[in-house]
Order: sequence, then C-alpha cells, then structure tokens
Amino acid sequence: MTGAEQPTTDDDAAELIAQLRELAGADPADVRQVVAEVLAALDRAAGGALREHLPETIRTDAGLGPAHASHP
Repeated sequence: MTGAEQPTTDDDAAELIAQLRELAGADPADVRQVVAEVLAALDRAAGGALREHLPETIRTDAGLGPAHASHP
C-alpha cells in the first residue's frame, strides 16, 4: 500500500463491485439474492435505518418491508 494502514472506502467499494460482477457472470439471480441478503443484514445492523435509502424493489427483494416516513 502507499503508506496507508487500511485501504480506502473507494478501494473497498471497487473490490466489492469487481467481485459482484464476477458472480453476475455466473448467475445474475444468485448475485441478486446475495445482495438482498447483505442489504437485509446491514439494515438489521443499522436498526432499520438503511431501508429508508433503498428503492422499493430492492427493499422487496431483501424482505425489508416499507420505509418509514418519520422525517419531518
């Protein structure tokens, strides 16, 4: 690395995107399922706050139910 102890968030995101693209080549439906499971786990870890930022179709795929319109 270039002096940094840990990779940047951009590096992490680029690596994740590359891995998902590799998976998608094999079976896009499998990738969609994996992404839905990851998003559901992240939403649980965030106390349900993530679902407010996801499109409805992704929330449905992840089994997350509706976003809460609790913002003033």
